[in-house]
Amino acid sequence: MDTTTEQAGEPGQLDFGRCYTAVQSRDRRFDGVFYTAVRTTGIYCRPSCPARTPAAVNVSFHRTAAAAQSAGYRACKRCLPDATPGSPEWDVAATVAGRAMRLIGDGVVDREGVQGLAARLGYTSRHLSRLLTAELGAGPLALARTQRAQTARALVESTTLGLTDVAFAAGFSSVRQFNETMQEVYAATPSELRGRRAAAGRSSPGGIELRIAVRTPFRGSALLRFLADRAVPGIEVAEVRDDGSGYYARTLDLPHGPGTARVELADLDGAGTSYVGLRLGLDDLRDTAAAVARMRALLDADADPVAIDLHLAADALLAPLVARRPGLRVPGHVDGAELAVRAVLGQQVTVVAARTAAARLVAQHGRPVATDVDGLTHLFPDAAIVAGLDPAEFRMPRARGRALVGLSAALASGDLVLDRGPDRAEVREQLLALPGIGPWTADYIALRALGHPDVWLPTDVGVRNALAGHPGSAVVPETWAPWRSYALLHLWTSLEG
Repeated sequence: MDTTTEQAGEPGQLDFGRCYTAVQSRDRRFDGVFYTAVRTTGIYCRPSCPARTPAAVNVSFHRTAAAAQSAGYRACKRCLPDATPGSPEWDVAATVAGRAMRLIGDGVVDREGVQGLAARLGYTSRHLSRLLTAELGAGPLALARTQRAQTARALVESTTLGLTDVAFAAGFSSVRQFNETMQEVYAATPSELRGRRAAAGRSSPGGIELRIAVRTPFRGSALLRFLADRAVPGIEVAEVRDDGSGYYARTLDLPHGPGTARVELADLDGAGTSYVGLRLGLDDLRDTAAAVARMRALLDADADPVAIDLHLAADALLAPLVARRPGLRVPGHVDGAELAVRAVLGQQVTVVAARTAAARLVAQHGRPVATDVDGLTHLFPDAAIVAGLDPAEFRMPRARGRALVGLSAALASGDLVLDRGPDRAEVREQLLALPGIGPWTADYIALRALGHPDVWLPTDVGVRNALAGHPGSAVVPETWAPWRSYALLHLWTSLEG
């Protein structure tokens, strides 16, 4: 699915011929990877738009919806290009642009401004704007504006929230700004957008029902089983039905207050785009975009399953595993600090023992919250609380207790940040420098908290057991790059039968 070339000193410049071929074939795998702008109509579309293919002389291609909008184009009302999953490249890329896109999706620009985003990435605001404009065709403000518009449209068309509530939930600073942006981006007022579609979703004070777009195939049953097996009482609940479908719900510690999220998970087949149902319960509607971004990360919603499966299926060992579970995802997480603490709790113990230890920590030190989901009663203890505990308090070897407190102290001070913004290699070095944090723990955190697509855990017991079931098979993990994280999940999942 590569549509880029290296030309004229511009890394990753879109290749016109490859992009136009994808548009001619209406290949849905490229939706979200790039956008097609048509000069004669003034609109931009997803590559799979069912409209007649425009002449090549009237077309330009853009890496992001923000770039197309900055060039003066409006979103197509037929193919809804803003309703596609995010680009797989920006989801997994370790570049500044990829890291910035993940933070913008989490609402950092809305909360902290461009200066806050730049500080998190280690650049000046001016230099970051130059980098993003060169790489993505739009600066951080334009990218954040597009994010707000997309969130707002989803809320307008799929919920019965009042339009004023939608404006602030999407991150707009005023109703006037909301109305002007929607008119400019979609050539329609919010009221007109709502009138074109019946409000299929439901909402109540603090409650919103949405859909998360995912690329298919999507092996929701395997993702649900993974999350259910590790669900910590008090902060997570899950139910797996006889057919493998079910739901997963958890509490969220969001920038403006606590919240809950519940997703309905099932296997989704085919090659294109489908949707996962999401219900949010929020104390503050301004946290809508952040909650959606974190749940997308949890579901690995922006992965490119077709490209990943094709690559891994070329290996004789992995081919039958991929055929059994196409579209397998790497479970992410909603909070890097929580995942890191749970990773240390899980060192050299079973999944059940790790869950029990985490449940004990939540019950003793988590913050109680009122929710409308049975079983969700607490937020996970924040890093500062864990950092202040006596290592002897934990029912584990004293050295591991000290490692847990030291890790939490680094997180609480801000010396260690696990929000998918920092450079992954630098984070790994920081983790390994902490007492009691070895390669397995650092890489497991990279796998789930940082969304690293190419993690391999050669010493993991589950990996060893899975490989033991394939005696005589050649194991060459290097050939699985850059998708070794997905190979790892296939091996773990194979142990379930």
